[in-house]
Amino acid sequence: MIELLLCSFVTIFPDYLYRRYIQDKRLGRDINLFSVWFELRWGITACLMLTVTLITIIFYNHPSTTNAKSYFRTIPILPEESGRVAEIYVASNDSVKKGAPIFKLDITKQEAELEVVKRRIAEVDASLIAAQADVAAADGQIQQAKGAYEQALDELRTKEELARRNPDIVARREIERLQKLVETKKGAVTIAAASKQTAETRISQQLPAEKSSAEATLKQTQVQIDKATVYAGVTGQVVQFGLQVGDIVNPFMRPAGVLVPAGGGRERIQAGFGQIEAQVMKVGMAAEVTCISKPLTIIPMVVADVQDYIAAGQFRASDQLIDAQQQTQPGTILVILEPLYEGGLDGVTPGSSCIANAYSNNHDLLESGKLGFFPSIYLHIIDAVAIVHAMIIRVQALILPVKILVFTGH
Repeated sequence: MIELLLCSFVTIFPDYLYRRYIQDKRLGRDINLFSVWFELRWGITACLMLTVTLITIIFYNHPSTTNAKSYFRTIPILPEESGRVAEIYVASNDSVKKGAPIFKLDITKQEAELEVVKRRIAEVDASLIAAQADVAAADGQIQQAKGAYEQALDELRTKEELARRNPDIVARREIERLQKLVETKKGAVTIAAASKQTAETRISQQLPAEKSSAEATLKQTQVQIDKATVYAGVTGQVVQFGLQVGDIVNPFMRPAGVLVPAGGGRERIQAGFGQIEAQVMKVGMAAEVTCISKPLTIIPMVVADVQDYIAAGQFRASDQLIDAQQQTQPGTILVILEPLYEGGLDGVTPGSSCIANAYSNNHDLLESGKLGFFPSIYLHIIDAVAIVHAMIIRVQALILPVKILVFTGH
């Protein structure tokens, strides 16, 4: 409508003045409701053509969108394992600091397992002491077996010497008995040495390994106990937190609530502009927004980033081929807008819907002197018509509260 009014001042209005004062035709007599098209056909046609051209130039070079929001990230409040809630430390809408406890799961089972592991470590320590005593006992058995072996060996040597001197003094059977006794005593020495080695192996390898395994189990159980308490990963606000003692919390199906990081959605606005403006949107462009949560206010912004990809074109590999016809929406170009001045988004509720305008600026190109006459005129026109879009967003800011409160009844 604004474009049509502006174009009419240089088309229909001069045509009417020509008809009125040059041709002396009067409004209501010669120019009436039935003859207005015939009398002002040149002005009307030129007005419509100029309006379409102006709208095209304005909306292409100075993009506008109603798909603008102050998005913010949310963090689900989840334990790492399922469990029953034992204690709750915060309430819904409470502000929490990073590292503050939120709720705690029941750890009766883990505490029992921890006590069992501690007892197992104590048993290993007792077994270590017992194994050291076994080593001392094995030393005594070795000495005893060696003494018996040496005694039997001496007796055998004595008998053999007597038999050598006089075969009739010592019977052959007695010699064989003593030889078997020596072998038996020698085996006893070997057994005693093996018992000592077994005890030493238990002290040096088996029992330390059992203790290390028990200590690892102890640490694992302690970690499970520590994980039973859910802490805030960031400073923020707990919302949608209706947890009660006794509830079952599942990390895959039933989160406890949502944690909104502090400052989320208060630093930038994400706007989706049409794909046709891909060549126009540049980092550093001036912009303006007006948001529903802060009506009757125009907030100066600047384009901080332009996403190189359109979300509608993404896909995930599957067993089915992609059909482009399945994409019903063409998608938009995501543009990140940041306030031009510090605190510009103060008062804008995170998640608020906004209307955004971006403005092309050809000042540097015009000042470079590299353009010809007609391109300079064209770029001057483009920069000048930005005021029309600026007027439109201000009209929208005025109409927006009326539109929402009166016509929608919200």
